[in-house]
Amino acid sequence: MKPTEEPPIMNVPSFAIRENHNIEFLRSISLRQDTSENFSENPSFTPPRLSTPIALSAFSLTDSQPLTPSLHSPQKNNTSAITTCKCIMSVLKKDGQVLSIAVSEGTAYTGSDTNVIRIWKLPEFTECGQLKSKAKMVVAIQVSNDRVFAAYADCKIRIWSRRTWEGMTKHVRVATIPKMGGYVRSYISGKDKMMKHIAPISSLAINLPDDIIYSSSLDRTVKVWRISDLKCIETIQAHSAPVNAIALGDDGVLYTASDDATVKVWRRNFCRGDRPHALTVTLQAKYSPVKALSLSSEGGVLYGGCTDGYIHYWTKGWFSGQLQYGGPLKGHTHAVMCLTSFANLVVSGSADSTSRVWIRQQDGEHTCIAVLEGHRGPIRSLAAFQGRMLDESDQDECIVCTGSMDGVLKVWRVMCTNNTSSKRIGSDYFVLKP
Repeated sequence: MKPTEEPPIMNVPSFAIRENHNIEFLRSISLRQDTSENFSENPSFTPPRLSTPIALSAFSLTDSQPLTPSLHSPQKNNTSAITTCKCIMSVLKKDGQVLSIAVSEGTAYTGSDTNVIRIWKLPEFTECGQLKSKAKMVVAIQVSNDRVFAAYADCKIRIWSRRTWEGMTKHVRVATIPKMGGYVRSYISGKDKMMKHIAPISSLAINLPDDIIYSSSLDRTVKVWRISDLKCIETIQAHSAPVNAIALGDDGVLYTASDDATVKVWRRNFCRGDRPHALTVTLQAKYSPVKALSLSSEGGVLYGGCTDGYIHYWTKGWFSGQLQYGGPLKGHTHAVMCLTSFANLVVSGSADSTSRVWIRQQDGEHTCIAVLEGHRGPIRSLAAFQGRMLDESDQDECIVCTGSMDGVLKVWRVMCTNNTSSKRIGSDYFVLKP
């Protein structure tokens, strides 16, 4: 069978930062078809692969997206749990696209096209403060202990310290990476490892035990910064295309995802001098650029969201510790732009303007239990965490925050109750004006 001609990967646009807000998101296709699907007997033609819901789910995607949020509840042989959902808040600020969300210790942070990071108090999700800087477009936010790390479109990382005084929490900006003095000295000496990225930053990851922060960039590199003195101690030439996302395991293993349709695994060896990070394995994402990464809470499953609408996942072997391909999660019809996971749940956001909540069963299989619809633009960022159920112990609650390129921030409550029947349940919707 003669393979079809593959388009060059470098021509695939990156969704890491998109300054043109009026771009129409068309259906993305994989650069190579899945051999398990039989499309046609004609060997010279292979039509684009369309993503469909998984076989165990009874989801039905409508031809046009509704203007109000809704939920489809799956059913599995009429014995699955009932999943209900409510959009408990929807906020539209004059900030443009919501590009980044981070949640930590009862506080949420959201970044957008402007120079403002908004601070929200949980669980009521009321705005309680702002972080401002001269730079605009907050593309990534990470929170660790009492520090907030934010990456901007000017290729710099700004750090705030959270301080509590007389019951009040205040944020004070303490540093900027790279420091101006180090930048000038490295430019004069001709060294590049202290220079800032030459293209916008796409993702951040923090390794507190090793006093390290990682930053990935569209310049195809990952930089390693030492938090104590804010110096760049290593520049990893990670991929042959823009690096869109990074993830960090509790064991210090670094995962990088790129437009070159691969996910690479890096380990740190302190005996290697200036280049301690070594490539251990390269995972192929079925010839589709990878836009998002997420690790399960125990670190045993790695998820990669791709432009073909699939979420590919790899599981770590119990004995060997090697990552083995588990398969694709099918459902999204456009590029998967963000991922997050906690407990046995995985939440994905897509350019098809929907978010999906997946549950990982004990046998390793995944089932989509909810589809969150309501945004009018691609979902660029999201966060999810365990909710509180004070009166119903038989229910599991998940709070999902979604930020879209339509400028709207939505907060969803997803509840799962064990029951012998399943049904389709709508969701409440209201708007809080700024």
